[in-house]
Formats: sequence, structure tokens, C-alpha cells
Amino acid sequence: MSHAASRSGILVAGSANLDFVVRAAHVPAPGETVLGREFATFPGGKGANQAVACARAGGAPTRMLLALGDDPYALPLEASLRDAGVELHIVRTRDAATGTAFICLADDAENAITVAPGANNALRAEHLPALDGVSHLLLQLETPIDAVTAYAVNARAAGVTVVLNAAPARELPTALLDALDVLIVNEGELAAITGVRGDIAAALTHLTVPCVIVTLGARGACARAQGKFHLQAAYRVSPLDTTGAGDTFCGAFTAASSLGFDLAPALAHASAAGALATTRLGAQTGVPSHAEVENLLRAQAATVNNTAALRELAAYCGLPEHR
Repeated sequence: MSHAASRSGILVAGSANLDFVVRAAHVPAPGETVLGREFATFPGGKGANQAVACARAGGAPTRMLLALGDDPYALPLEASLRDAGVELHIVRTRDAATGTAFICLADDAENAITVAPGANNALRAEHLPALDGVSHLLLQLETPIDAVTAYAVNARAAGVTVVLNAAPARELPTALLDALDVLIVNEGELAAITGVRGDIAAALTHLTVPCVIVTLGARGACARAQGKFHLQAAYRVSPLDTTGAGDTFCGAFTAASSLGFDLAPALAHASAAGALATTRLGAQTGVPSHAEVENLLRAQAATVNNTAALRELAAYCGLPEHR
């Protein structure tokens, strides 16, 4: 990964959505109508969620490039980001509404999400702000892919470490893959990108990005960096809402990396932050504080990443032994 000693800040470029969340007994099957219960709105969007996680859970100086409509939906998004300490570079659109997401949250903490991108589609290559003081650029795929690619290429040329959370899953341009230092995906996204299913180790080997991390929910995470595999077992919590847990992982990992953490402790911080995010409602409202992450790391230090947990995770990933 490329680093500049005088840089420590993170720039997140990506989406911001207002989440409309309804709780229900289960997520509807195709053609099924489910009678919901509680309803609430929460600030969300993968980019904004990850920016909040960088600043709040990771404790890193964070800026965000985002596009918002000129409407009331933008107000809670701006407030949430600023409350977390994120500096904003806003592209304001008058012909598109602020992005929204419609989420059904089931009693087992699983969810189904439909996104209306709205203003998020207005981000263009020329909107990338100056990268002075930026060590890491964090990207996702809820904004136009040509803009994402341009941001990555320009940042790489400037010596900035480029991190991509390839979600939602889609085919990635070669120019984008070639500009990445870190790729973070879940199991389904990894299979979609590589075409390799049922063998996580083989899928990770299929990619040439210097560091690839796959998040595995309650099992933990597996990374391949510089030809070596690294395993991180999951922290144990009682989940309430999994919305935004992956985003919290991405933000906390990028923050830890920007602050000089090596891969193993960065994975631990990200995993602890992601676990805590499942214990409360909302994507951004669920992001824990840096102190809460540190407390969980200390509390479960003796039980996470023990030999048995790592052996089980290695077997699931298709690794012959714990490495």
C-alpha cells in the first residue's frame, strides 16, 4: 500500500441516503405482503455510513464528497455527518431528490433494501476535491462507476491509498481494479466479482489487488495480502439490526489503516466496530464510538482469535490450516 508520511486524513467519496425503515416479523418473499410494525427514518447511504464510521468508530480525520438534493431529506444527512465530525464537500442538485433507501428489518436482524439513488447519480469526476493531507480514499459503488474509477485513478497517481468497498456487487472495470490498494467485499460480492463460488481462498487468490478482505458476518473475516492469508474471528454480540454493519467495518478498517495500524490490528478494530453496529438500530446511529470499540477489544481479547475459532474459520474459507 502507498503512504505519505505527512498525510493522515481520509476522504470518503460516495452516497448518502435517507433510510425509511419498517420492522416486520420477516422479510417478504417475492409477491408476499407483510404487515409491518414500527417505522422510522435514519441517515444512511454506504458512503455516508462509512464516513461516520471513519470519524466516530475509527477516530480519524474525515472528509466526504457527496451529492444531495435541495430538499428536506438532505437535512438529517448533513446533520448526522457533521455531528460525527465529518467535513463535507457537497454537490447540490436541484433536478434530483436526495437519495433514499427503503428497508424492511426482520426480527432476526436480517434486512432487505431497495435504493433510489437520486442525487447520488450527480457525482462526476470533476467533483473530486484536492487531495492535500489525504492518506486514504474510501469508495463504494452507489455512485456512477465512471466517477468512482476516475477518483481511484487520480488518487492512486497522487500517492493516496485507495480502498474500495465493492457494494452493491457489479462487474468492475480493469482501470478501477488496477488503481486499488484494498478491496473489501462480502461473500456474495466476492463471488460476483471473481466468478468463483464455494471456495473463499480460491476466490481471493483469483484477484490481483494487493489486499483483499472478505467479510463473513458472524463468522468473522478473511484477508489475503501480499500472498498471505489473515483470519479474524468474529466478536460475539446479540444483534438487533445488521444494517450498516459492513459499512462500519469498512470505515473502521480504513481509519485504523490511516492511523498506522498493521493489517491484523486493523482487522480486529474493524470487526469489533462492525459487531457493535449490529446491536442498535440504524446505519449511522448504530456506529459505535472509538471508546466502545476499544472496550470490546479488551473484553474479548482472550476469546476472539483463539486456536479453535481460527481453525473453524480457516476450514470455512477453504484453507488447509490456520495461517
